[in-house]
Amino acid sequence: MLRQFLLAKIHRATITDANLNYEGNIAICPDLLKASGILPFEKVDVYNITNGERFATYVIKGQKGEICLNGAAAHKGKPGDKVIIACYGYLCAEEIATLKPRIVLVNERNELKMS
Repeated sequence: MLRQFLLAKIHRATITDANLNYEGNIAICPDLLKASGILPFEKVDVYNITNGERFATYVIKGQKGEICLNGAAAHKGKPGDKVIIACYGYLCAEEIATLKPRIVLVNERNELKMS
């Protein structure tokens, strides 16, 4: 049996733009994609801490520091809102024991926080 688990999370990123006139997705800074292991065109859930909105979309590679909501997702947040971006996957029993989700913490400029 496969069970769904958190694989990666970008925590408290700041929306930098919302573009209604674009095909739907979320553009994410390449540094954050690399740190989280989230890939372009992968499905993610986005949780808007500021307004409580929650939605699913897919990822495209953005510019440095960018978190941009595109298309219909642009209705779900505005620049300055804080969001959590979560990626889940299905694991078998053997994989669950070694799961170590990548938790990426960022500052207000969407730069990696150093621990």
